[in-house]
Amino acid sequence: MRLAFAIALAASLLGLSTPLLATSGATSGSDRSVVRFAQVAALEGPAGALGQGLRLGLLAAFEEANRAGGVNGRKIRMDSFDDGYEPTRSAAEVEKMLADDRYLALVGQVGTPTAKATLPVAAAAGMPMIGPLTGADFLRAPWVSNVANIRASYDTETEAWIAYLVDALGKDRIAVLYQDDGFGQVGLEGVRRALKKRGLTPVAEGNYTRNTLAVKVALLNIRKANPDAVVMVAAYKPVAEFVRVGRKLGFTPQLVNISFVGSRALSEELGPAGEGIIVSQVVPFPGDTSLPVVAEYQAALKAVDAEAAPEFVSLEGYLAGRVALKALEKAGPFPTRAKMLAALDQLGDLDLGGLHLVFGPGDNQGLDQVFLTRISADGAFEPVEIPAPAPASPDEPAPEPAPEPKS
Repeated sequence: MRLAFAIALAASLLGLSTPLLATSGATSGSDRSVVRFAQVAALEGPAGALGQGLRLGLLAAFEEANRAGGVNGRKIRMDSFDDGYEPTRSAAEVEKMLADDRYLALVGQVGTPTAKATLPVAAAAGMPMIGPLTGADFLRAPWVSNVANIRASYDTETEAWIAYLVDALGKDRIAVLYQDDGFGQVGLEGVRRALKKRGLTPVAEGNYTRNTLAVKVALLNIRKANPDAVVMVAAYKPVAEFVRVGRKLGFTPQLVNISFVGSRALSEELGPAGEGIIVSQVVPFPGDTSLPVVAEYQAALKAVDAEAAPEFVSLEGYLAGRVALKALEKAGPFPTRAKMLAALDQLGDLDLGGLHLVFGPGDNQGLDQVFLTRISADGAFEPVEIPAPAPASPDEPAPEPAPEPKS
């Protein structure tokens, strides 16, 4: 340290600049009074509302902590970088961020294809990834040790869709619209598995290219199959285009969307045309202040943006921020990336104000709950009442009970 100080002093006296010499503590900024997280996510384009929503929720959590004095005496900061929801660009941004020793962890990424591109890069560098907005199974594999997932998996969501449509409503002609990439394929396979369990297959499958609104061909092909319902593994702008064109053609089956669609963004994009569309959710209702963590979220959100309305994506970001802060607290007064990884491995059962997230050996996913919501006439979201399935005939086995949710 004396040598480093002497070099820096000499450089300053000579009017030169020199990089800070690396030490074991400085490799992740642990020698500084500020802890920095990095968000690499879609901040613009067809998925931009998702990255912006997560960012707002994360900032709400971090500024809430800062108002209380920070964590272990350090203030929290977050820098956000736009990856355009493109895997190659996302990996490049993460590599640049990894080269900067100021950043302790990645938070609030958006999407399956981008996560697939960045996971190997982050894992090789020992960089934690907290709260990615994706339900992809590869992030939940028992051997993935640098990821803390907040939300339930896409398989859980797609099973909930088919259980509702087929078991509860008796619909058996189900079509699928999916994004033609890793995200869409994961959801498509989940739908196929859920239907196969019930002796069914999709009556039609249509796809579109990521970051485009080119859904018309898929819509026309799906429409020919005359489905009872269309389940959608897609972002909000392509979904909105599908709905608008479909309405003009008189195509009005029940539409069901994955949580990744971005509920509020979809509702605002469609306006009155969104009424009746179902969206699955993986976090509590953002207006349910009977849950203490939601009341805390609302207050924290208002403190960073008085005009912001509570919604599902920013609540998910807030929960991810709270988990990051818990890990930071456990990492001690001199946090490093390695200490953050160890802390994430020891999260256990977290009670975030009445919402329980459970982590454990081989289980890096905090919440398992999925529930269905419907867009109402005023653009708000209401819970879907699920009727009990018809009783089985004496020759049919009784259905297995649903697993108890973690929250």
